[in-house]
Amino acid sequence: MSNDVCQRIADEIVLGHFPPGTRLEEAMLADRLGVSRTPVREALRQLAILGLIELRPNRSATVALITDERLTHLFESIGDLEAACARYAAMRMTEAQRAQLREVHAEGFAAMQARDVVRYHQLNNLLHDVILQGSHNPELIEVTRNLQKRANAYRRNQFMQIARVAASYEEHCGIVDALLAYDAASAYRQMRAHVHRAHDAASILMGMREAADG
Repeated sequence: MSNDVCQRIADEIVLGHFPPGTRLEEAMLADRLGVSRTPVREALRQLAILGLIELRPNRSATVALITDERLTHLFESIGDLEAACARYAAMRMTEAQRAQLREVHAEGFAAMQARDVVRYHQLNNLLHDVILQGSHNPELIEVTRNLQKRANAYRRNQFMQIARVAASYEEHCGIVDALLAYDAASAYRQMRAHVHRAHDAASILMGMREAADG
């Protein structure tokens, strides 16, 4: 349950419902989300690790300020790491993993056609994870996943811009084609560009939030 609570609070932060500096009281959050304080307490710990909030001894949690520069650095790092995973995956994926890649990509098309944003986000995560696993590099996978967790709320909410879903799918087409063609250089290049475009979409979302707050 704490993971679900963490995701819901993270979404509220990214969407600007809890602006930077907002005090997050356990009791208030538990009442707002309809849960007990125990999963809220654990969720706050997770959010602090992700850098979305600040926890200080004997004080309430407060929403952290995520600057444009910090978000840029995060997505730059993820872009390079995921691109490296894609490059290795093009050379190392098993036939079973390639079959799974085709299947997940096809399901992503169906979710896009149905305008099912929640399902598309789930499949987006799964597609990226299949590629990570296909790199067969445990150290690279671990480092990449740790950074992905910090950006997940931003990547999820980029799909509030419905045009971003279609654009994301088209970008996936290029990545998948490169992987299935064993084209490591193209897979690297297209994955890196894909993550950078996700950053652009997240930045637009932050700009809209700040304009609404201002």
